[in-house]
Amino acid sequence: MIDTAVLKQTLGDLDEAGVNGLLEQFLAGGPTAEETQSVVEACQQGMEIVGDNFEAGTYFVGDLMYAAQILTDALEKLKPLMAADSGSRTVGTLVLGTVEGDIHDIGKNIYKALSEAAGFTVIDIGIDQKPEAFVEAAKANNADIVGLSGVLTLSIASMKNTIEALKAAGLRDKVKVMIGGNAVSEEACAFVGADYWSKNAATSVKKGMEYVA
Repeated sequence: MIDTAVLKQTLGDLDEAGVNGLLEQFLAGGPTAEETQSVVEACQQGMEIVGDNFEAGTYFVGDLMYAAQILTDALEKLKPLMAADSGSRTVGTLVLGTVEGDIHDIGKNIYKALSEAAGFTVIDIGIDQKPEAFVEAAKANNADIVGLSGVLTLSIASMKNTIEALKAAGLRDKVKVMIGGNAVSEEACAFVGADYWSKNAATSVKKGMEYVA
């Protein structure tokens, strides 16, 4: 088992070679799905370091994109082990997107990768999506969960509008709505009328599994 604190900092330092080396050691040890989950969480915590450095002005947009690629590559290596317990079965269908007015997608992409690894069929409709797009995708795919992502403060209003659109379409009682991103909070969750909120993709996946169990 690798030192997850070291992995977290290595990713936070944008050390791609270091991350790959640690993951190779980890995978060579024949880890369990549970051990793999702890490594995934360490990678996500590393991304939080990257985000903090970006907010502090020490990292820039290019650094964010580079970190996202390091993480994407890491998750591709870890996916098979995370999915080991679920086999090839589909546990549920998740419609996912960044809400209208927001173009951020790093957090969304992390959540997508983890959800797919957990056995969800993920319909990713992309960034800056109008409420109608979520409604259409939820209808077309008989969604169990609708995931709304947003980083900007204005995303909260868009999330509320999207949930209202789901209500108007008669879908709100048929789906669980989960919101995520830097903009969300317990208060925001209550305001928009969502079922669950989190800034942590791993815990969101666990909650999603509970919803479809």
